Amino acid sequence: MTVWEKTMWQMVRANNLGFHFLRQHPFVPYVLDFYCHKARLCVELDSDEHAQFSQAKDAERDRYLESFGILTLRLSNGEGGYNPLDCARQILRLCQERTGIEVDEASLNREL
Repeated sequence: MTVWEKTMWQMVRANNLGFHFLRQHPFVPYVLDFYCHKARLCVELDSDEHAQFSQAKDAERDRYLESFGILTLRLSNGEGGYNPLDCARQILRLCQERTGIEVDEASLNREL
Protein backbone atom coordinates (compact mmCIF):
# COMPACT_ATOMS: atom_id res chain seq x y z
CA MET A 1 0.00 0.00 0.00
CA THR A 2 1.16 3.50 -0.73
CA VAL A 3 1.27 6.14 2.00
CA TRP A 4 -1.86 7.70 0.52
CA GLU A 5 -3.71 4.36 0.52
CA LYS A 6 -2.67 3.75 4.14
CA THR A 7 -3.87 7.22 5.13
CA MET A 8 -7.23 6.73 3.43
CA TRP A 9 -7.61 3.24 4.92
CA GLN A 10 -7.03 4.68 8.40
CA MET A 11 -9.82 7.17 7.70
CA VAL A 12 -12.43 4.57 6.67
CA ARG A 13 -11.48 1.41 8.55
CA ALA A 14 -13.12 0.07 11.70
CA ASN A 15 -16.31 2.12 11.23
CA ASN A 16 -14.36 5.36 11.66
CA LEU A 17 -16.89 7.11 9.41
CA GLY A 18 -19.84 5.33 10.96
CA PHE A 19 -19.95 2.88 8.04
CA HIS A 20 -18.19 -0.47 7.66
CA PHE A 21 -15.68 -0.65 4.79
CA LEU A 22 -13.79 -3.61 3.40
CA ARG A 23 -10.37 -3.27 1.76
CA GLN A 24 -9.46 -5.14 -1.43
CA HIS A 25 -12.96 -6.61 -1.62
CA PRO A 26 -13.39 -9.18 -4.42
CA PHE A 27 -16.33 -8.48 -6.72
CA VAL A 28 -15.64 -10.86 -9.59
CA PRO A 29 -14.07 -10.12 -11.98
CA TYR A 30 -12.73 -7.07 -10.09
CA VAL A 31 -11.16 -6.21 -6.75
CA LEU A 32 -12.50 -3.03 -5.14
CA ASP A 33 -10.06 -0.82 -3.21
CA PHE A 34 -12.60 0.04 -0.48
CA TYR A 35 -16.21 -1.13 -0.39
CA CYS A 36 -19.15 -0.26 1.87
CA HIS A 37 -21.96 -2.78 1.38
CA LYS A 38 -24.57 -0.77 3.29
CA ALA A 39 -24.05 2.26 1.01
CA ARG A 40 -23.23 0.12 -2.04
CA LEU A 41 -20.23 2.40 -2.52
CA CYS A 42 -16.90 1.48 -4.08
CA VAL A 43 -14.01 3.87 -3.46
CA GLU A 44 -11.17 3.57 -5.96
CA LEU A 45 -7.83 5.23 -5.25
CA ASP A 46 -6.21 6.02 -8.57
CA SER A 47 -2.68 7.23 -9.15
CA ASP A 48 -2.15 10.17 -11.49
CA GLU A 49 -0.72 7.77 -14.09
CA HIS A 50 -3.75 5.51 -13.77
CA ALA A 51 -6.09 8.41 -14.40
CA GLN A 52 -4.30 9.21 -17.66
CA PHE A 53 -4.23 5.72 -19.17
CA SER A 54 -7.19 3.72 -17.87
CA GLN A 55 -10.28 5.83 -18.52
CA ALA A 56 -11.97 3.41 -20.95
CA LYS A 57 -11.43 0.37 -18.71
CA ASP A 58 -12.54 2.34 -15.66
CA ALA A 59 -15.75 3.41 -17.42
CA GLU A 60 -16.49 -0.21 -18.34
CA ARG A 61 -15.84 -1.34 -14.77
CA ASP A 62 -17.98 1.47 -13.34
CA ARG A 63 -20.89 0.51 -15.64
CA TYR A 64 -20.56 -3.11 -14.56
CA LEU A 65 -20.66 -2.20 -10.86
CA GLU A 66 -23.53 0.23 -11.50
CA SER A 67 -25.56 -2.65 -12.97
CA PHE A 68 -25.45 -4.10 -9.43
CA GLY A 69 -26.42 -0.79 -7.83
CA ILE A 70 -22.86 0.04 -6.77
CA LEU A 71 -21.62 3.61 -7.17
CA THR A 72 -17.91 4.15 -7.77
CA LEU A 73 -16.15 7.17 -6.30
CA ARG A 74 -12.75 7.68 -7.89
CA LEU A 75 -10.15 9.70 -6.00
CA SER A 76 -6.76 10.55 -7.45
CA ASN A 77 -3.71 10.35 -5.22
CA GLY A 78 -3.27 14.10 -5.59
CA GLU A 79 -6.59 14.60 -3.76
CA GLY A 80 -6.02 12.03 -1.02
CA GLY A 81 -2.30 12.56 -0.64
CA TYR A 82 -2.76 16.22 0.13
CA ASN A 83 -6.21 16.38 1.64
CA PRO A 84 -7.40 13.11 3.18
CA LEU A 85 -9.97 14.88 5.34
CA ASP A 86 -11.78 16.30 2.30
CA CYS A 87 -11.73 12.86 0.67
CA ALA A 88 -13.17 11.31 3.84
CA ARG A 89 -15.89 13.96 3.88
CA GLN A 90 -16.79 13.08 0.28
CA ILE A 91 -16.98 9.40 1.18
CA LEU A 92 -19.08 10.12 4.28
CA ARG A 93 -21.46 12.39 2.33
CA LEU A 94 -22.06 9.70 -0.30
CA CYS A 95 -22.61 7.02 2.35
CA GLN A 96 -25.14 9.25 4.09
CA GLU A 97 -26.94 10.10 0.83
CA ARG A 98 -27.12 6.48 -0.27
CA THR A 99 -28.33 5.12 3.07
CA GLY A 100 -30.26 7.99 4.64
CA ILE A 101 -28.18 7.51 7.80
CA GLU A 102 -26.76 10.69 9.34
CA VAL A 103 -23.36 10.46 11.04
CA ASP A 104 -21.61 13.15 13.06
CA GLU A 105 -18.59 14.49 11.16
CA ALA A 106 -16.73 15.05 14.44
CA SER A 107 -15.29 11.53 14.09
CA LEU A 108 -13.35 12.67 11.02
CA ASN A 109 -11.21 15.08 12.99
CA ARG A 110 -10.24 12.34 15.47
CA GLU A 111 -8.93 10.11 12.66
CA LEU A 112 -6.30 12.51 11.30
